[in-house]
Amino acid sequence: MFARGLCREKSIKIAKFKSAVIAYESFFLYLLIMVKESAFDLHDPIVALATPWGESAIAVIRTSGEDCIKKIAGVFKGTDNLSNKKSHTVNYGTLYNPKDGELVDEVLAAVYHSPHSYTGEDAVELFCHGSPAALQKTLKLLYEQGFRQADAGEFTLRAFLNGKIDLTKAEAVNEIIRAKSDKARRLALHRLAGSIEKTINSFKTRLVDMLSALEVMIDYPDEQYEHNEFPPQEFKKLLAEVHALLATYKAGRIYQEGVGVALAGRTNSGKSTLFNLMLKEDRSIVSDVHGTTRDFIEGSIAIKGIPVRLYDTAGLRSTDHPVEAEGIRRTDKIITNADIIIYLIDGSLGVCGEDEKFINQYKSGGRLLVVWNKCDLSGKKVPKAFIPISSLTGQGLQNMEKAIVFLLLGSSPLESDGPVIDSLRQKQSLEQALAALKRVETGYKNRVSYDLLAVDIKEALDAFGHITGQVTSEEILRAMFSKFCVGK
Repeated sequence: MFARGLCREKSIKIAKFKSAVIAYESFFLYLLIMVKESAFDLHDPIVALATPWGESAIAVIRTSGEDCIKKIAGVFKGTDNLSNKKSHTVNYGTLYNPKDGELVDEVLAAVYHSPHSYTGEDAVELFCHGSPAALQKTLKLLYEQGFRQADAGEFTLRAFLNGKIDLTKAEAVNEIIRAKSDKARRLALHRLAGSIEKTINSFKTRLVDMLSALEVMIDYPDEQYEHNEFPPQEFKKLLAEVHALLATYKAGRIYQEGVGVALAGRTNSGKSTLFNLMLKEDRSIVSDVHGTTRDFIEGSIAIKGIPVRLYDTAGLRSTDHPVEAEGIRRTDKIITNADIIIYLIDGSLGVCGEDEKFINQYKSGGRLLVVWNKCDLSGKKVPKAFIPISSLTGQGLQNMEKAIVFLLLGSSPLESDGPVIDSLRQKQSLEQALAALKRVETGYKNRVSYDLLAVDIKEALDAFGHITGQVTSEEILRAMFSKFCVGK
């Protein structure tokens, strides 16, 4: 009877502790909202062009904020007052200047009532004709009604501040816009769907359970725990999952930001031909004349989903010609800053002293690929570790691309669409959480005080809160959303 009563008391203690944690988080979230309210104006009506400036069939102007629908209704003529329209309806009408009755444009107005909008506020999207003159006139009209120009990323910032999305989804919005390859788009879309948020929330839920168990052990220090309320195996599994998520940063960053790849080699080694082959267009001049390429040429491609900035550079050789010498100097700068260097050797001539010097200089950096070009013409044996290709026929190109991916991502490139981080902010917070959790693991093995273990677990919880935005600062928010485009 005593044992059952004690177990029941422990269960009540755990339940009370979890409730206290939830109450603490709710109170902290309330304080955070108060800070956000004081740091940002969430109420004034804002407007921005959501599509690029220039001639187009249709352009989109976004508005959001207090009295947003009412203000546009004052300059909108349709079959009924716009203020009376239901949320998520599209309404045809005309914009006019109430001062003189001048017609401004024929538009479609999509109405969204709070809180059922992207920002969580009243919002209207205007689909206008896409001439610069019409857009300027429409924006001027809206400014006169009390709208102000939205800051960069302010619509998404308001969505975050109003609790429509967490910070990982907010970052994903910008990542989708800036995606340079289809792989980057898909990874960002999964983050927008909540893959990171769900993973982090899972980490937090499990940590709260463990923390509640520790609190019980702190309150009952003299008891023996046959069932080990703090589960070391579950904690070890959590630690591995956090480490695995952190390990995705390198690949995530590469897929989002892309890499620079420089084609280097002696004159007439086939760099320009390979450049044109990889770009699938005739960009570089190809000639048998030595020193034809005297400045670098840049192009954008994707290799296995990785965005690549590809550089065709001047041939490396000694020269007294000032223009060619300047091109070689610029080539050295491109090579120094490149993530991958593809060094071409003319297979019909073989390896010379200049080739060996270059290879020895860069082979230890983990970013050099040496290719044996003109393998279709050369009867020479290809040296070991060189990749045989023909920049003229495309032979060996796929093997070279696989080697590039291996250098960048290793033997396990991202094949699935699971949670992948590419944000430096998220990486740093995960590193803080992982460091705290490792201290817990070491401390538990060394039988340190449960109070100290609880402190480290709380530090990990705070670090996870930084990722989703439960714990953040005005400076971080302003820096992050300043990278967004205006209108998003």
